[in-house]
Amino acid sequence: MRRLLVILTLLLSLGLGNVAQGEVQWRETNREVQGRTWNDPRSSDGIEIYGSRGTITIVTPRRITVRVYTILGQMVSQATLQAGTSELRLGTRGIYLVRIANLTQKVAI
Repeated sequence: MRRLLVILTLLLSLGLGNVAQGEVQWRETNREVQGRTWNDPRSSDGIEIYGSRGTITIVTPRRITVRVYTILGQMVSQATLQAGTSELRLGTRGIYLVRIANLTQKVAI
């Protein structure tokens, strides 16, 4: 069982290699999107996070620092985003954790 877990972890890390090496970049966009609002009772910032078609989209009314991790805890991206809409195109489908300040949101793409 332990050996299977090690093999699975290695395969996943190989499959996510291009994501984990920081080859992805945020880009600002003027596109209007409709999706799910980050509805956390601790935050009334109006930050919206979407996951669709290999892209994580964040709409924010103010400048924020965002970190994106794989479900295994590998950092995919860290950036400071300006107010507006920003997109991060990822080459690998999966579940990602988006962390803004002390709040974390799960996003599936």
